[in-house]
Amino acid sequence: MNRSIMPRARNEFTSVSKLSAESFGEPGQRTFRIQVDSASSSASIWIEKEQLFQLALAIQQMMATLTEEQDPTGGPPNDREAPGLTSLDFKVMKLVLGHDAGRGLFIIDAHDAEDEERATIRVWADKQQISGFSEEALRVCAAGRPLCPLCGRAVDPDGHRCARVNGHAKLTPEDLADPE
Repeated sequence: MNRSIMPRARNEFTSVSKLSAESFGEPGQRTFRIQVDSASSSASIWIEKEQLFQLALAIQQMMATLTEEQDPTGGPPNDREAPGLTSLDFKVMKLVLGHDAGRGLFIIDAHDAEDEERATIRVWADKQQISGFSEEALRVCAAGRPLCPLCGRAVDPDGHRCARVNGHAKLTPEDLADPE
């Protein structure tokens, strides 16, 4: 990641003590958030389930492509930590995932609707924190309604109208081909 092309965030959490994924409500009616706590600040980043799921997958893909860093040059830039007692609560519009190989840290930039250019918050996390967050986010997403094995859509407790069996499925030529 080239730090020179990334504008500074309005708030940076560099000494993260908690990075977690949470959901509230019943399956089918849940809301999701990322909770971030640092030495003197906290943030509740409200997020769509699909955004959380895609972020978790992107983290795992990024981690799989990285080689073990040889002596990163240091920790997070603590001089950028959000000034005392910052408390943020916003709905995310855009997420950016990055990796600072020189520091051996991952970066999550979360943008609210007000400023697409400059992130509302930048979270600096080490490999252990980001890996744990990714696994937790996948568990939170999977804890909802089961998926239909035929169409992949969520099955409600009161039933499911599967497009694959109700005559409204869009079939491809491969679906119609003789299996022999």
